[in-house]
Amino acid sequence: MSRLKICVYAICKNEVHFVDQWMDSMSEADLIVVTDTGSDDGTVERLRERGAVVYVDVVKPWRFDVARNISLDHVPEDADICVSTDLDERFEPGWRKNLEEAWLNHKSIINGPSAKHGRYLYNWSLKPDGTPDVQFYYFKAHERNGFRWKCPIHEHVQYVGDLPLEIIYIEGMVLNHYPDFSKSRGSYLPLLELAVKEDPDDERMRYYLGREYMYKKQWEQCVGALEEYLNLPSAQWRDERCAAMRWIATSCFHLGKIEDAYGWYYKAIAEMPELRDPYVEFSDMCYKLKDWSMTYFLGKEALNIKEKSRTFVNMGYSWDYTLDDLCAISSYYLGMREEALSHAKKALEYDPDNERLKNNMDLIAASGE
Repeated sequence: MSRLKICVYAICKNEVHFVDQWMDSMSEADLIVVTDTGSDDGTVERLRERGAVVYVDVVKPWRFDVARNISLDHVPEDADICVSTDLDERFEPGWRKNLEEAWLNHKSIINGPSAKHGRYLYNWSLKPDGTPDVQFYYFKAHERNGFRWKCPIHEHVQYVGDLPLEIIYIEGMVLNHYPDFSKSRGSYLPLLELAVKEDPDDERMRYYLGREYMYKKQWEQCVGALEEYLNLPSAQWRDERCAAMRWIATSCFHLGKIEDAYGWYYKAIAEMPELRDPYVEFSDMCYKLKDWSMTYFLGKEALNIKEKSRTFVNMGYSWDYTLDDLCAISSYYLGMREEALSHAKKALEYDPDNERLKNNMDLIAASGE
């Protein structure tokens, strides 16, 4: 098998504490190119000591797309595959072999030349034991030419070439995220508001704006922005529409609009009945409201879904003990002791040291004595 020239490229600022582990993880690449945007903590020096090619480009006013396009421009033209990562991310060993095999063994369905864009598993967060929490498929492996970054925040790499585009799923290539939660999200909201102002019809930016309002507990603004998103003709991606409906439901719950919250969760499930997340979040809301029948029904429906999504975010709580825990509690209150005990045992299998789960199981077991 002939080797491809693979280049990892990144942007950074004041991330010296990540450098060594990141460089170790990326060392399977042929070349590592970093664009520093103004570090003063020794990041540049340490990256160069470890063998990275480092450029310094200060971006003002700050935009992620501008910074990433500058970084991509620094990648040599003879690179076969470019892989964009951040310094707080690490590939699991063997990633290069999996990338090359997927790229070279891909069976094209296009008659003639094409461009390739790779997708691989991304663990956005990990649990304390190192197992995946929030995960989805990432999209930052691509050919050198014909790709540019778009959007000032929540930027994404977009194909702008003339050839037909093929998506390649790279099995076994896994990138883990180790976020620095001390970093401020202060720039996110103004950049998202800027993005929507620049392109009011960009459904992706309007979705992220609504989600950011939710993160900041600006519930009314969240509902308004996401209802506008849902009304855009271009908002056709069912996965994202489902998520928008979930965030509206969450906001309605916090606003005390319980009937509206129920309605939006029903809509979210109707939009994507094959995803666990809307069922789990709806079930959890019903648990808070002590609607035991709905808590139980939704939990059981979610447990019937066995496959994670390959096209959208998979929330960790949809695949850990949460569902069995909700079913155990609701079964108990509905008078179904054996059912409750069965789910309590399954929940505890996920997290054997969880004291609350232990106590729940003991309580349910004792109720039949």
